[in-house]
Amino acid sequence: MQILEQVQDLPKAGNIKAQWVSLWTGPAVGVVLLAAFVAFPGFWPPMSPTWSAQQVAGFYADHTAWIRFSQVTFNLCGILILPFFMVIVVQMKRMKTQSHVFAYCYLTAVVSGATIFALSNVFFLVAAFRPGRNPELVMLLNDLAWIVFVAPVGMVVSQFALLAVAVYFDNGPDPVFPRWVGHYSLATAIAMVPAAGAAVFQTGPLAWDGLLSFWLRNGAFALFVIVMFFVLRRAVLRQAVQEGVTAPEVPA
Repeated sequence: MQILEQVQDLPKAGNIKAQWVSLWTGPAVGVVLLAAFVAFPGFWPPMSPTWSAQQVAGFYADHTAWIRFSQVTFNLCGILILPFFMVIVVQMKRMKTQSHVFAYCYLTAVVSGATIFALSNVFFLVAAFRPGRNPELVMLLNDLAWIVFVAPVGMVVSQFALLAVAVYFDNGPDPVFPRWVGHYSLATAIAMVPAAGAAVFQTGPLAWDGLLSFWLRNGAFALFVIVMFFVLRRAVLRQAVQEGVTAPEVPA
């Protein structure tokens, strides 16, 4: 993106540049988080809720270093995905046919979800802190970590639903996001719902290692971030042209 020289020092140029930098933190942080996800031995395959206390304690004793590495990485870098989602908030505030209520509610949902995610990292780390402790205590901490990691979906469901509603309300002649983004966000919200069953079921697709609770939930979230990167990139570039921060592209 090339900012026009005559507007370099104006607030609107600073706004565009901040959004652009924040947008590109998404892929950068995503690569780090993917590495941490791959490094955690308990995801390949996901640990079973039916394991005995001895099996759980043995897992933490055998994989202490990798558990610590992956969860410390999640703890340090997970919060760095927030600038990416804040670009969504900024774009939601640009929607002309509604108030900023949806944007502020979306912001609250995103921050709440990030906080819960960080809490699950802490539980995994505490379980690995003294792997030689009573197996029943290690199992308790492991249960806390997994249930907190997978089951509290209220924030993410609200997050995606709020974006969908905001898109539907933005029905003017020049909407910020195309209408299909609302449909896609709502579908992603629905995909999150089954994961709530991880707090109840120990076997089957709704258990924390199940197809719906683990793979669908996390896969749908990751895919949403990828799709929204391109949607946001287009929205920010269009905003820059509309506000006179960059020159419009000249067709070849």
